[in-house]
Amino acid sequence: MEINVQQMIFEFLGGLGIFLFGIKYMGDGLQRSAGDKLRDILDRFTSNPFMGVLAGILVTGLIQSSSGTTVIVVGLVSAGFMTLRQAIGVIMGANIGTTVTAFIIGIDVGEYALPIMALGSILLFFFKSKKIHSIGQIVFGFGALFFGLELMSSGMKPLRSLEAFHELTVSMSDNPILGVVIGTLFTVIVQSSSATIGILQGLFSEGLLDINAALPVLFGDNIGTTITAVLASIGASIAARRAAATHVLFNLIGTTIFMILLKPFTMFITYLQDVLNLNPEMVIAVAHGTFNATNTIIQFPFIALLAVLVTKLIPGEDSVLEYKAKHLDPNFIEQSPSIALGQAKEEVLRMGQFAILGLTESNQYLRTKVQKHADTAVQLEEAINNLDRKITDYLVELASSSLSEHESEEHSVLVDTIRDIERIGDHFENILELVEYQLANKVKITGSAMVELEEMFELTITTVKEAINALDHNEKDLARDVIKKEELIDKMERKLRKQHILRLSAGECSAQAGIVYVDIISNLERIGDHAVNIAEAVLGERH
Repeated sequence: MEINVQQMIFEFLGGLGIFLFGIKYMGDGLQRSAGDKLRDILDRFTSNPFMGVLAGILVTGLIQSSSGTTVIVVGLVSAGFMTLRQAIGVIMGANIGTTVTAFIIGIDVGEYALPIMALGSILLFFFKSKKIHSIGQIVFGFGALFFGLELMSSGMKPLRSLEAFHELTVSMSDNPILGVVIGTLFTVIVQSSSATIGILQGLFSEGLLDINAALPVLFGDNIGTTITAVLASIGASIAARRAAATHVLFNLIGTTIFMILLKPFTMFITYLQDVLNLNPEMVIAVAHGTFNATNTIIQFPFIALLAVLVTKLIPGEDSVLEYKAKHLDPNFIEQSPSIALGQAKEEVLRMGQFAILGLTESNQYLRTKVQKHADTAVQLEEAINNLDRKITDYLVELASSSLSEHESEEHSVLVDTIRDIERIGDHFENILELVEYQLANKVKITGSAMVELEEMFELTITTVKEAINALDHNEKDLARDVIKKEELIDKMERKLRKQHILRLSAGECSAQAGIVYVDIISNLERIGDHAVNIAEAVLGERH
């Protein structure tokens, strides 16, 4: 019996590991073959909650993980690319999308798991094409998923003869709340509802659990899967915490409704099993799908109410900036090109404000080494890139409409300015990477060098602020002041390089510290150049 217990535990845990690996590997393969489209899908197709639900289903079907989708959503909400109401729709869709795995398991191809893995490995090892690699990954992951399930099932078979397990299942049938608690806890530990539902399908098909005990565990699995999003939102923005709270609330409300209707729901599932002649795995898959789809249909009309509720539960002002383009209305391009040009200018100015904020956050990161500043700066850089694409597309469309000579001039000023602001974003991103390098390699920068960097940083931020202000109000005097300040930045860069060489000769700083220091001042000097380009565009002196 001792060996059996050991074998049982090893087979179950090994099977669980292979199953989780299979899902992850398959999801990664699907993600690769879909390219970097997932964030795009979520970003673009969530204009209203209904589209959000569809996007949630699609993305979760692709990456095979509702918690994975919710983590992406938490990130997008945190970065201001998505509102809370849009996020709620996506989270509802993610819960439906995650049932795909259960249905795949319902198609019983367990005995072909090994040849499927063999086919996957052939595609992985004997072909050079990236596309075929991704397909190989999907196929191998698909096979591993079933192989893991087979192992888990054979590991669970001996449970029949265990009296303690038999008693547990009887008490779970009598007390559904116990089933919900067990399902929740187990999913919290494994952090994958697909895995725990896979195990549930195995237990049910082996006759180790009856339907009365299995359904409450299924509801619990859906609650437990929200832990991943909760963990992802710790330390994130208030909006992100609200998105995670919505995920928990959605599944809690759903479970409460279904626990009240447990008797009729159980009868309905048993009726479907008899009429459609479903195999045991498919019975659980259908129950899982019905639970999530019905839950979404019931709660969908109350999205606004859910948003209000989580805002009350997690109070506080959210500091998230609206990072998406606000003013670019395509209708103006046809009807009033001059208004469209004004709209584009508003967005360019917002882009400039993001650049100033990004510089400030980078400076804070250099000074304090607090990760939060780096994260905010990275999000700002993403926002700048996003606006760069959106405004450029808008201006390209606008170029084909009839612009006056003055408007054409302003149009090309905006095109050039966008490029300069985008480059400023790249430079402060470089500075962030240099600070990360400094932290990773424990590089010490001397006190005097830090004071110099601080001084140059402050001057650069002021110069960029003035350049953006000059553009905003078309102020020639301010633009001339920017050019003077940039000359100061150039002088300062030359002076600081000399100071650095003196410190190096005196053995006061290391070569590694020198690399970080010199690269930061050269990035700041380049940012000054881009500020001058913006000022010269205002003065009409573009090169």
